[in-house]
Amino acid sequence: MHVEFLVEEPSAEAALGNIVPRILGTEVTFAIHPYQGKGDLLNQLPARLRAYSRWLPKDWSIVILVDADDQDCRSLKARLERDAQNAGLSTKSSVAAGACFQVLNRVAVEELEAWFLGDIQALHTAYPRVSLTLDKRARYRDPDAIKGGTWEALERVLQRRGYFPGGLLKILAAQAISAEMDPARNRSHSFQVFRDGVLALCSRGCIDRLDSACSGESE
Repeated sequence: MHVEFLVEEPSAEAALGNIVPRILGTEVTFAIHPYQGKGDLLNQLPARLRAYSRWLPKDWSIVILVDADDQDCRSLKARLERDAQNAGLSTKSSVAAGACFQVLNRVAVEELEAWFLGDIQALHTAYPRVSLTLDKRARYRDPDAIKGGTWEALERVLQRRGYFPGGLLKILAAQAISAEMDPARNRSHSFQVFRDGVLALCSRGCIDRLDSACSGESE
């Protein structure tokens, strides 16, 4: 099985490059396609999905990941769902529970950096001067509820410990932190939803059914 990931920027590409193999193992192949921001991804998405729908192999799937930023996550998710369904592709939300689907739409709340703040052990390992008890402070207990921008919050945490004095280098930080992340322990609910969705997309049952379908066609 193969998964195409569409993400809004290179820092997400850097993070998923480390995270996805830890979720899926080595049995599933994947490619990550970054865009030049959320606007660029959303503008190009309808045409990209229509192109996929014309040739997508039976054992290929698509994951679309965008940040919520200051948008309503429900309306943003609904837009992604419409784009996929208008292209003739099935989504997790459009099929019965447990059924196989082609497209997984996921929104990072409010930004990808919430996922990094959801794994303080990984953050500490990558940047040892960050306290292991950071998540005990009220502001950081719920990484998805941090106000004022999670990348700004991550930047403040790191700068207070002497990292990135000239400003957060998002790709570098994404690479360093995600390299230490454990998908099973992340406290970010939006990460947990992403992780569980990806696992459902690539479930053993779906892979077996796809293999059977392909075998049947070749007979």
